Amino acid sequence: MKLWYSPPSPFVRKVLMLAYETGQIDKLELVDVTNTALTPDADLAKLNPLGKIPTLLLDDGHTLFDSRVISEYLDGLHDGEKMLPAEGMDRYNTLVCQAMGDGIMETAVAIRYEQALRPEEFQWQVWMGAQQKKIIQALDVLETWRAGRLQDIHLGSISVASALSYLDFRQPDFDWREGRPVLTQMLATFSERESMKKTQA
Repeated sequence: MKLWYSPPSPFVRKVLMLAYETGQIDKLELVDVTNTALTPDADLAKLNPLGKIPTLLLDDGHTLFDSRVISEYLDGLHDGEKMLPAEGMDRYNTLVCQAMGDGIMETAVAIRYEQALRPEEFQWQVWMGAQQKKIIQALDVLETWRAGRLQDIHLGSISVASALSYLDFRQPDFDWREGRPVLTQMLATFSERESMKKTQA
């Protein structure tokens, strides 16, 4: 399997973390690609019409994207404890947790694009402020999310850990830890795991 990726992407990191946690990282051939919203990689666009990473090319020629689809696919390949429960409210709580982690990443990436790709005099400060508010709201909900569940290893907590580390990477002046001891401890605990150490951009 070939995974089209770029190390700074938080969505790529989420997939790689899951691959490490499930013992599948050696099954992935990593294809590093330079890809932005303004300059998509032409070869990647042939595999994924959205031109986004991560994109997974299977050995049989099928292509999978986005990170949610790839993560669920990889989770179905191993014999260990599943990162996404098969049924019941545990499954849906995990999916909602993943949705919040992914939502933080999507919003933070959008802010990053606004700051990095648009000339400063044209940057929409009101819009960026509204996006940042979404991140803050999601963090506040996650701080009290299903007591203890964020300390467990599952697809939702992996997504949240990737999101938090991306905030540290791209928004170093945003002190998201203030008033959020649960999330602070959660990321500190995850940061000791091989899956995070090996996927540091």
